[in-house]
Amino acid sequence: MGGISLLIYGASGHGKVIYDVAERLGYKVEGFIDDDKNKRFLLGKPVFRLDDLKDKKNIALGIGDNRIRSKIYNKIKKNGHNIVSIIDKSAVVSEFATIGEGSVVFANCVINNSAVLGKGCIVNTGAIVEHDCIIGDFSHISPNAALAGGVKVGSFTQIGIGSSVRELIEIGDNVIVGAGTVVVKNIEDNAIMVGNPVRFLKSNNE
Repeated sequence: MGGISLLIYGASGHGKVIYDVAERLGYKVEGFIDDDKNKRFLLGKPVFRLDDLKDKKNIALGIGDNRIRSKIYNKIKKNGHNIVSIIDKSAVVSEFATIGEGSVVFANCVINNSAVLGKGCIVNTGAIVEHDCIIGDFSHISPNAALAGGVKVGSFTQIGIGSSVRELIEIGDNVIVGAGTVVVKNIEDNAIMVGNPVRFLKSNNE
């Protein structure tokens, strides 16, 4: 991958971490893209507007918010650019796993045999996605979260930092699982869940 030019959409904290991973992979990060016109530079690199780009570019998704990341993904595709998946060198990813377009896998993650990540997913630092797990589009597995084998996670869902999910559990769309939660039962769509064992907190109405 040495020398391949890359732009990162998102001139904020998540984008900065993507920058580090991309640099370790040997990409030439030319700069960032952001909709905030007040942002001009980040980490010494220029911040562009998507509409100002004239040529086709390689772009990584540096947006932490699931819904916004989805909108940005669609915007980039509409503008004809190439969306890049980023996988840290220290991550252990099975050759039989599937990583969706625009997904990011951070340092020290494990993604085991036959696991599937959808489009625009984040598997954050130190997270474990065991064999045969299926993660829906634009979901986020937070740092040090662990999903046992055969777990299904819907789209636009966030599994909180340090959470654990028992094998074969099904978690719906647009769910938030709070930090440190122990998930031992299925979770329906649009729920915010917390605790050990997991309990319903309130609806996630967006």
